[in-house]
Amino acid sequence: MAPNIITGSVTTLTLASTAESISQIEPFVDEVREKFEISDDIFGNILVSLSEAVNNAIFHGNDEDASKQVTIICKKDTEKEIISFKVIDEGPGFDYNNLPDPTSPENLENLSGRGVFLMKQLADMVIFSDNGSTVEIQFKV
Repeated sequence: MAPNIITGSVTTLTLASTAESISQIEPFVDEVREKFEISDDIFGNILVSLSEAVNNAIFHGNDEDASKQVTIICKKDTEKEIISFKVIDEGPGFDYNNLPDPTSPENLENLSGRGVFLMKQLADMVIFSDNGSTVEIQFKV
């Protein structure tokens, strides 16, 4: 794991694509909350959304290949009053426009398939790019 890099209004964390790396998300979000004075009201939404994005990057994007990394870049835009998190994996991406609806009766008992849905419900904006290997999650602060 690379150390957190903090410069101005940007904080970066690089993780190995292992299940153990997910445990680093909460301390990272705590650090961001303190640095950018994020209210407790959106802390939980950020934590769940970012955890889902990183989980997807590790398990689906990078196929849990420890030689591949997941990078998180957090930026605060004071003018627009937005904090954004970009989660970047080294995988080929995915078709984010054609995901099954996890609320459909046929999908309710599936053990996976809710991450993107949760991110879209909890964040103010979710933007996919690079064929889906990058997701940006934005929150109004």
